[in-house]
Amino acid sequence: MVSLNLQDAVPPSRSATVPFTADIAEPRRDPDWSPASWQQRVALQQPRYADRQAMEQALEELARQPALVMAEEVVQLKQALARAQEGKLFLLQGGDCAERFEDCTGAAIHTRLEHMEQMGLLLTHGLRRPIIRVGRLAGQYAKPRSADSECIDGVELPVYRGDIVNGHRFEASAREPDPQRMLQAHARSALTLNLARALMRKGFADLYQPSRWAFDWLRQSPRADAQERLLGSLREALQLLEALRQEGGGSEPSAHLHISHEALLLPYEQALTHYVPSHHGWFNLSTHFPWIGVRTADLEGAHVEYLRGIENPIAVKVGPATGRDQLLRLIERLNPDDEPGRLTLITRMGAQAIGNALPALIDAVRREGRRVLWVCDPMHGNTCSLGNGYKTRYFEHILAELEQAAELHAAHGSHLGGVHLEMSGEAVTECLGGAGNLTEADLPRNYRSSVDPRLNREQSLELALRLAQKFA
Repeated sequence: MVSLNLQDAVPPSRSATVPFTADIAEPRRDPDWSPASWQQRVALQQPRYADRQAMEQALEELARQPALVMAEEVVQLKQALARAQEGKLFLLQGGDCAERFEDCTGAAIHTRLEHMEQMGLLLTHGLRRPIIRVGRLAGQYAKPRSADSECIDGVELPVYRGDIVNGHRFEASAREPDPQRMLQAHARSALTLNLARALMRKGFADLYQPSRWAFDWLRQSPRADAQERLLGSLREALQLLEALRQEGGGSEPSAHLHISHEALLLPYEQALTHYVPSHHGWFNLSTHFPWIGVRTADLEGAHVEYLRGIENPIAVKVGPATGRDQLLRLIERLNPDDEPGRLTLITRMGAQAIGNALPALIDAVRREGRRVLWVCDPMHGNTCSLGNGYKTRYFEHILAELEQAAELHAAHGSHLGGVHLEMSGEAVTECLGGAGNLTEADLPRNYRSSVDPRLNREQSLELALRLAQKFA
C-alpha cells in the first residue's frame, strides 16, 4: 500500500501507507488489484493539494461516510444493461455537464428528474422498448480539463476542475484545490439522491396528465406535423395510464433511476470503494455506473487500473482517434470474462468523423465476439468556440451524429443501445438551433453552464422525438 500523492501525476513512493482504505479482503477479479493499486500508475487529471495532511484527513473522514448506493442496486443495473446489450432495453443517460453545489435545491432536483421522466416516456413510446434511466446526477462534480491553468488579463490561476475540487470564480482563493470539497460533494450527493428516491417512489402525477405537457415550441419545427402525430399517440397512451392509475387508487407506476458520474477524482472513488462479502467483490458505492473519458482511458493508466477491479458496470468514452487494437486491449483489460452488462462503450466522434471512425470499431468488436453496450454521446465531439467567447454546440450536428450512429450500427450488424446527453430541464441558452432556433445572439441570455454547453428542455425533448421517429 502507498499513500496518496496528488502533487504530480506520477506514481508515488512505495514506502508509506494508506490510512483510509477499509474492508480489506481478497478481490474476486484479480488478487493483484486493490482499491489503492491505481496509485502505482500515472494518474492524469488530478488536482494538486497544497496541504497533504489536510487531504489525508478529509479522505479518512470520507471513508467513514455512509454509502450512497447499495450493491444490490448496482447488480440490478448491470442486469438491465445486459438486456440492453441484447436490444431489449435502451439506455438514456443524461444530466448536467458538471453539477454545482449551489444547484442542490429541491426545485432544481425536481426539474432534472421530471425532465428525465419525460425523455424516458417519449423514448419508450417511440422505440417500443423499456428505458433504463441513468442520471448524470448525485456525484457529477468533477470535470477533466485540457490545461492545468488558465490566464485572464495576465493573471494565471489553476483551472476550474469542478466543485468537488475548487470554485469557479476566477480568484486565487476560489481556485485553490480544497480537499474538504470532497466531503461537501458527498453530502450534496446524498441530499440529491435522497430526494430523487422520494420523488421516484411518489411518482410524477403531472406526467400522466397530457394537458400539462407544454409543446408550443414544436410548432416552429419543420417536422411539426409528424412529431405532433407521435405526441398525439403518446397522449392517448398517457390518458389510458392515468385512467388506470385513478382506478387503482392513485398509485403510480414504479420507476427506477440510477446515478452515474465520471470516475475522475480517484482518491474520492477509492475512499468510497468497499468489499461487499455477500457479492464477493469490491463495489464503488458512490455511484451505480462510473465511467472514464477519452483523456483517462490509457490502458496502463491509473483510471483503467482502478475501474478494472470494481464490480460496478462501467463505461469508457471512445473517440475518433481510438484504434481497433487499442479498443480490443481495453475491452480485454476491463472485462476479461466477457461478463454481460459489465462494459459500455460510449462513442463521442463528432458528426464529421463518425462515418469514418465508427464502422471499423464495430467490426473489430463483432469479430472478437465481445459483449458490449454501444451508446452514442453526440455532444462532446461537436463542441466549438465562437468569436464571442462562448463554447457551444449546434443542435443539427448533435442530431446528425446520433442518427448516423443508429444507421452505422444497423449497417454493420450491431445496434445502438443508448444515448448519453449533457442536458438541462431548464430554458438555458447554451446550444444553438433546434425548433426554437437559438442563435449566437441568444447565448448570453441564459448561459449557465460552468464548463460545457447543454441542450435545454425543448432541444432535448425534440432530440428524443427525432430519435423515436428514427426507430419507428
